[in-house]
Amino acid sequence: MTGGTSAVQPSEADLEVVARQLGRPPRGVLAIAYRTPDGKPAVVKTAPRLPDGTPFPTLYYLTDPRLTAEASRQEAAGLMRGMTERLHQDPALAAAYRAAHESYLAERDAVEVLGTDFSGGGMPERVKCLHVLIAHALAKGPGVNPLGDEAVALAADTGLRGTAVPADWPSYAQYHPDSGERGSTDE
Repeated sequence: MTGGTSAVQPSEADLEVVARQLGRPPRGVLAIAYRTPDGKPAVVKTAPRLPDGTPFPTLYYLTDPRLTAEASRQEAAGLMRGMTERLHQDPALAAAYRAAHESYLAERDAVEVLGTDFSGGGMPERVKCLHVLIAHALAKGPGVNPLGDEAVALAADTGLRGTAVPADWPSYAQYHPDSGERGSTDE
């Protein structure tokens, strides 16, 4: 199945893996929202307030080091700038990205209302953090967060397909059929 695995209560073993991935104890983990095809926790669903009461608006948090490194690589290559430009030029993309933002807020508010319209990743006006968008896309599966989907597709096409990303995740070329290439980050 492509992404969107059912969130499950984390076991102690899961939390130990996540702690090793993060290099610190995880905080406020409600569920494992996505496991990689090789079985590792990769996205956690986090409480809107941490145990000490601190607001934490990032509902989906990327933990797998392979995916966090790839998100950082994509950010360093300038992918966010091109995505943000496309948001301002493509009304359909902007509407789909806004719908992802609204879905994210509704899901977070169903856990606990923070009283903010900040979701994460720069949604809905810009692309600020691919880590958040990738986490959201993997947790929900393709078709919910269009720019997260593209970033996951690029990660799949650059060597993570079948290990950190589902083998059947759409390719980057499926999102950009006119690109003629596997997935340049120089958009």
